[in-house]
Amino acid sequence: MHFRPNVLPPIVYPTKCCVQNTYQKTIVPHIHPTHTQNVNHHKYDHLHYYPHTESFANEVASQHFNCGATPPAGMLPTAAPVPPNAPIAPTPYFES
Repeated sequence: MHFRPNVLPPIVYPTKCCVQNTYQKTIVPHIHPTHTQNVNHHKYDHLHYYPHTESFANEVASQHFNCGATPPAGMLPTAAPVPPNAPIAPTPYFES
């Protein structure tokens, strides 16, 4: 006699996770430009000079007045003026 085997329900295990990696190469160009500017500087120094000369002059002024035929009364001196503190000369003695 032959019996059918007794079959139990399956035992299910958690899923095993496997990772398979694939790689793809991508090139990203990075450009860093550099520039050198050469500047030639030319400086002008403007020197200002102010030469100075000096001179002297003498000015003389004179006036002429036409006063007529005779001077007005009281304009002629009666005696020569005597400067202050001047020594007085002795007067000669005359007999009459």
